[in-house]
Amino acid sequence: MADTPRDAGLKQAPAPRNEKAPVDFEFNIMVVGQSGLGKSTLINTLFKSKISRKSVQPPSEERIPKTIEIKSITHDIEEKGVRMKLTVIDTPGFGDHINNENCWQPIMKFINDQYEKYLQEEVNINRKKRIPDTRVHCCLYFIPATGHALRPLDIEFMKRLSKVVNIVPVIAKADTLTLEERVYFKQRITADLLSNGIDVYPQKEFDEDSEDRLVNEKFREMIPFAVVGSDHEYQVNGKRILGRKTKWGTIE
Repeated sequence: MADTPRDAGLKQAPAPRNEKAPVDFEFNIMVVGQSGLGKSTLINTLFKSKISRKSVQPPSEERIPKTIEIKSITHDIEEKGVRMKLTVIDTPGFGDHINNENCWQPIMKFINDQYEKYLQEEVNINRKKRIPDTRVHCCLYFIPATGHALRPLDIEFMKRLSKVVNIVPVIAKADTLTLEERVYFKQRITADLLSNGIDVYPQKEFDEDSEDRLVNEKFREMIPFAVVGSDHEYQVNGKRILGRKTKWGTIE
């Protein structure tokens, strides 16, 4: 069974808000990975809402885009009176080229541009009371479930982007691997990250006290997360859950 949001230490997602209201904080999450890895589905699963739009697969002869696009969609959600503006930033076209050389550059430029934009607002003489925060707080990087090792593209992207954003590597569609394959693949990825000096979230600087350190160590043991997304609900033990149904049972 793959790591579910609960297993991964992610709390139950807030309920969506439809009416406009002041937000308490903003959270901007970027999703990166080649087409067909279930990026939009996973985001919708985590937040239990149609937050991220699925891309439409073009005919096979049209599937190689010329450039990487940066697209975002914003959604207001609330939990226990706390309002959050969630922005999901998608990067369609990444990894889909015949030649993927330097394909991370538009993404890195976008991330750095948001830092610069926020900094300029902070130093502005006529500074706004509340600065709109468009900085990318987290990047979910989707790794194909090959069961072997990280590809050169995966290594190069994470090595470069981990210097400017919090990278969270996830194995996409992990239900295509057996339990043994998943354990082996996670071990290989961990070894590849270590040997290439790739520092993923949570970094050591987040271990501010013993409590934080304990929580972060639990996260580090689970990275990379093995994930399964679904837009379908099923009845399990009297509860409605989002999951994937197989002949062996239901994956929550």
